[in-house]
Amino acid sequence: MKLVYALLFFTITIMFASSDDKTLTIGDSVPKVVALDHDNNEFDFEANLSDKVSVVFFYPKAHTPGCTLQACSMRDSFSELNEKGIQVLGVSSDRPDSQKSFKDKHSLPYTLISDKSGAVAKAFGKSKWSRQAYIFSEGKLIWKDTKGATSKQGDEAKAALSSLDLF
Repeated sequence: MKLVYALLFFTITIMFASSDDKTLTIGDSVPKVVALDHDNNEFDFEANLSDKVSVVFFYPKAHTPGCTLQACSMRDSFSELNEKGIQVLGVSSDRPDSQKSFKDKHSLPYTLISDKSGAVAKAFGKSKWSRQAYIFSEGKLIWKDTKGATSKQGDEAKAALSSLDLF
């Protein structure tokens, strides 16, 4: 029985683990990937992140406690980020309609991206279920956090932007 629990623990750890060596590297270009946003419109990452500073954060599943804290943390920081012209995007594996209801329920002022197929996670080199954050400037990755926060995601993004003299 102990072996079964050990194997289960190992399997779950592998599923949720994120490895820095698989994710984008500082200086990498925005991935060439297109996905649907919360309104079912195509969102082209390369086209939309090429000429501005953007924070892209990944959360595993909308309407869950930790992801709600993370998304609301970014919501609470949004006005300060927006004043500086910084774009914010949230990405999860939810369908567009679920993203839309999550956005509406919590008054999230930024675009939510549906990654139901896992194409965005794959393009970023991350696990579908890992919580991560990235900052791009002029189409290049300038900061990443492969162990994204929940209730502090907005503060961590602002601190990173400040350390990069962008906030």
